[in-house]
Amino acid sequence: MAAEVTGVLIRSVVAVILSSLITLRAVRRKSLDRSGAAAGFVVLAIHIAAGYRFGALILAFFFTSSQATRLGTEVKRRLEDDFKEGGQRNWVQVLANSTIATFLVLIVGTLTHWQASCLDARESRTVTGLVGGIIGHYACCNGDTWSSELGILSNAQPRLITTFKKVQRGTNGGVTLQGLFAAAVGGGIIGLAYVVTGFLTARCSSEALLRQLLVIPVATAAGLSGSVIDSLLGATLQFSGFCSIRQKVVGRPGPSVKRISGMSILDNDAVNFVSVLLTTFLTSVACLYVF
Repeated sequence: MAAEVTGVLIRSVVAVILSSLITLRAVRRKSLDRSGAAAGFVVLAIHIAAGYRFGALILAFFFTSSQATRLGTEVKRRLEDDFKEGGQRNWVQVLANSTIATFLVLIVGTLTHWQASCLDARESRTVTGLVGGIIGHYACCNGDTWSSELGILSNAQPRLITTFKKVQRGTNGGVTLQGLFAAAVGGGIIGLAYVVTGFLTARCSSEALLRQLLVIPVATAAGLSGSVIDSLLGATLQFSGFCSIRQKVVGRPGPSVKRISGMSILDNDAVNFVSVLLTTFLTSVACLYVF
């Protein structure tokens, strides 16, 4: 018991130090604004303190999605209505991409007494389902970000996912093969981060440890599925129109805007939240069968 308490205390100290360094760096590199950094510090500290694997998931998402955002800056500046240098995220965007997972992380930590264990439904269906949901959450976030940030750079003209008609780059719900492939890779990276960290920190049988490799294809599927769900929501419930004055695809109706697709029901943050919620649930159920 004393060793377990010591381990939790050490992780908590590491969490505070590492979270402080990373969020300060993110502000300097314009990946986060000050409100986003404050929210990010709290979220990241909770993840690392609850378990190094959870910290690895959110860090893999943050670093790889930030790098994807920085690619093709000039192209994105020209095409994106809400372009921000460095992809600077505020507290709303941070929480939209982490609230569900943070809630699940706290539940898992409480149930496992803050100790790392392998995914194994025979040991605990509840913990397996919850951890699967956390993996699905970040696989969806990373997959969707990779799809959006790399898909817009594709030379191929995107097609609206609901009708397969060609649309302008930057249209919500527009997809390309490059973007879909990027979503799968983004999800797979989350799975890889979980597996590698788990091999170093989790205590379980060799059989259960090897079975954790299945997290990679599960996360890959979650990244792709999350991106598809996001595109479906974007094509139907999120407005896209072309502004004749700005010569850009915009997300709000106006006198100079010609509608392309979607209704003004959800904004981008709401679309992200709903797609993450659905992917979290679906991945949680899948892990109960896989593990």
